[in-house]
Amino acid sequence: MKKALLALAAVATLAATAGCSTSPSASAGPGGTLRLGYFANVTHATPVIGVERGTYATRLGPTRLETQVFNAGPAAVEALFAGAIDATYIGPNPAINAYVRSKGSALRIVAGATSGGAALVVKPGITSANDLRGKTVATPQLGNTQDVALRAWLESNDLHTDPQTGGDVTIAPSENATTLELFRKGDVAGAWLPEPWASRLVLEGGAEVLVNEKDLWPGGQFVTTHLVVATKFLDKNPGIVKRLLEAHVETTAWIDANAAEAKTTVNAALEKLTQKALPGPVLDRAFAELTITNDPVAASLATSAAHAVKAGLLDEPDLAGIYDLRLLNEVLTATGAAPVANAGLGS
Repeated sequence: MKKALLALAAVATLAATAGCSTSPSASAGPGGTLRLGYFANVTHATPVIGVERGTYATRLGPTRLETQVFNAGPAAVEALFAGAIDATYIGPNPAINAYVRSKGSALRIVAGATSGGAALVVKPGITSANDLRGKTVATPQLGNTQDVALRAWLESNDLHTDPQTGGDVTIAPSENATTLELFRKGDVAGAWLPEPWASRLVLEGGAEVLVNEKDLWPGGQFVTTHLVVATKFLDKNPGIVKRLLEAHVETTAWIDANAAEAKTTVNAALEKLTQKALPGPVLDRAFAELTITNDPVAASLATSAAHAVKAGLLDEPDLAGIYDLRLLNEVLTATGAAPVANAGLGS
């Protein structure tokens, strides 16, 4: 795993001169382009819906919006490091790795997006961690948030994994759509996946839930998706980032107030992105498993890092300064909402 992550580190040298974030001001002029990444997942409902409804483009005004869809966080981080995108929605572990590998210079987490919505689903008859010994389990990508969660959970159950040799359980990174087919064919015994893929394996593939990840967290709250921005872009274009956050907050509020229409909208967008709409029962189940929120649930980030350390995927990290929630809190305050906390890890 560490060798695999070093490949990202080589690309990260492009971000090495990003420096520390300074206090942002929303006075930056309009114009330019914002290149935004996200996934075709229900756990990325905020950007999926916000882009589909035109909220992001409208809020950005004269700033041109370009979007790119990724399968998992490490690929999005590589694009951020390479300067191919300016901001992206990703999970906690790719953000942690990018921050650590770039010595704190590459990015800042500027908002939360989703809590919950991930699970380990398995073949019927598998009822414990030990039943997975000698079997193959899929995750979206090596080093992504679900991959780390699976490895940490297996390690806590005395099952060891290794990216090169397999270990007690072989973990096979696979694109989510491919994982469904592999599961149906019997090539994998299960998968730790975000929504809607966990629900699709349950309802379309006959899988059963072995671990609902929210059951592993206090109060069932943990960050699944948050919004990160390249530090250079944030420092140079705080006005654009603030308008992005205005679109983000507006979309979150719209989803909260229009649950039924939000499902329809996200399904229409996912059909455009993946050429296949979700069946109603899958969509209903997926939405029931997650919470759309502006709060990055910052207290869970250090625990996610500890999971990676425990699984032998990461050296003990220093995450001080990884959050910059000042612009988000300005936007929230302007709408009458309460500010969110950075758990002592802010700029």
